Amino acid sequence: MMNRSNSFAPEHLLHRLHATQQQYRYISPPAMQQIAAEYQLPLSQIAAVVAFYSFFSTQPRGRFDILFSNCTSCGYLADGENLLQLLCQQLQVIPGTTRADGLVSIGETSCTGMCDHGPSMLVNGTPVTGLNAGKLPQIAQLIQDQIPVPQWPAAWFEISDTVHRRDLLLSNPLIPGNALQQVFQQGISEILAVIQQSGLRGRGGAGFDTGKKWQLCREAPGDTRYVVCNADEGEPGTFKDRYLLREYADALFEGMTLCALVIGAQQGFIYLRGEYRYLLPHLETGLDHRRRLGLLGVNILGQRGFDFDIGIVVGAGAYICGEESALIESLEGKPGIPRIRPPFPVTHGYLGQPTVVNNVETFIAAAQIAVHGAGWFKASGTPTSAGTKLLSISGDCRKPGIYEYPFGVTIRQVLHDCGATDAQAVQIGGPAGALIGVAEFDRTIAFDDVSTGGSVLIFGQSHDLLAIHRNFAHFFAHESCGFCAPCRIGTQLLKNALDTIAAGRGSIFAFDELQKLGQIVKHQSHCGLGHTAANHVLDGLRQFPQAFSSRLQSQFTARFDLDQALASARQITRRDDAAAHLDNE
Repeated sequence: MMNRSNSFAPEHLLHRLHATQQQYRYISPPAMQQIAAEYQLPLSQIAAVVAFYSFFSTQPRGRFDILFSNCTSCGYLADGENLLQLLCQQLQVIPGTTRADGLVSIGETSCTGMCDHGPSMLVNGTPVTGLNAGKLPQIAQLIQDQIPVPQWPAAWFEISDTVHRRDLLLSNPLIPGNALQQVFQQGISEILAVIQQSGLRGRGGAGFDTGKKWQLCREAPGDTRYVVCNADEGEPGTFKDRYLLREYADALFEGMTLCALVIGAQQGFIYLRGEYRYLLPHLETGLDHRRRLGLLGVNILGQRGFDFDIGIVVGAGAYICGEESALIESLEGKPGIPRIRPPFPVTHGYLGQPTVVNNVETFIAAAQIAVHGAGWFKASGTPTSAGTKLLSISGDCRKPGIYEYPFGVTIRQVLHDCGATDAQAVQIGGPAGALIGVAEFDRTIAFDDVSTGGSVLIFGQSHDLLAIHRNFAHFFAHESCGFCAPCRIGTQLLKNALDTIAAGRGSIFAFDELQKLGQIVKHQSHCGLGHTAANHVLDGLRQFPQAFSSRLQSQFTARFDLDQALASARQITRRDDAAAHLDNE
């Protein structure tokens, strides 16, 4: 049934759980029982959902709940300072816990999508950017004085978007309704043919043919179809959707409505990553505006029987939900565990019905193609990678921000344009992508060369690449959904192995161990997360072996560190003095 208002989102299970978390600072067993009764769902399902998403907690969080990003670009390690540890010291709270008086809790989370703003954190879900050691005492004092977050300095919450290069998508404003008018004038089959002829491929990195996906969904058996926008931009180093959702939301809505007209859908959903919850009012305002213009709702633009509306569901901190089948599971109010495929969403998607899932950039491109034509789009790019690609560039460069390039641009050109003069390595596509060294900087951004969802992380000569690998390994170990053993166990083993090497206890056999582990994780895991979780290690062993070998021991050393194993005991007893450490006795 079509959603004729914006009433869908508050009723979604994730939203109900979020409201409970905000009100009580945690989700208690009685609260779970009440919600299970309200939704007529098994208590076990509610408990599984709460346990799955990192933004939910079964233990009370602080009235000021702080989560530092641990991304390599917007993380809490800055200028030789550990900002998380500094704030914990100033507020006398142990990392990962809630202070005894319940005032504050401090922990860490994966990338918050603020990579072009430097060290960042979420305070009660609201992003604070541009952190440094000098700002922390002010933050600590505001918390100690119990000043509500909305009364903190407004400048701390400003999120600017710097666009350094515009091309097809960002240089052509779309007039609301224009793409739909093209369908009315040319016909649905003709517009679908235009999308197919354009060569548009999904901009999430995998690059599946968009027109083919729409056609398969349109032809799939069933009377009900859905359009889903994947706005769960969770790959560390990626933030271009943040900008598109702020400045090009109407073009996104147009592209989704265009898809609905082509495939015969009446309901669409935007799955918005939890870190972007602050964008929800802006997006809801945009949807209401389109409803008033007759561009959403019943009989759109006076076309009898053309009924379509869009609801927004906000995630709760799960990187895996960027995988389309996991996203659909989450939409259905379940843990975001990827499905076994086939069948694919185009035939068995949301609620088992034919569903198109595309990302923000893809829907915007489709709307532009409907207006300007296939030839306009194909004039940019390469024969196998038509059009342009938006890149989120951050790290060791003078001009981080958003860049739009025709496919086929070299990595070297990108580095030149953003002022990365001493890059030793570039991670294209985030931790799940490809690690590129200097010898490969003439490779191109294209589906048949270096494919990417948009993240470009730059590491200068001074960066410790082993520390980068450890960061990525910890990320994947934390974000594994735990469904399959190769990923659940393999990512933990990779993390442990890199930690051991970094601590100076790695043996000469570590290369072989990492290689074998990486291959198992890559080839035996259930879904795309596992298939790509070891990419950075395998690329690093191939291109930067010295990053590992320089830390290895030629003779056997014990891998078990008893003093480190007692760290949890020190945390529980709140002792970290010299006498509490074995090596200081």
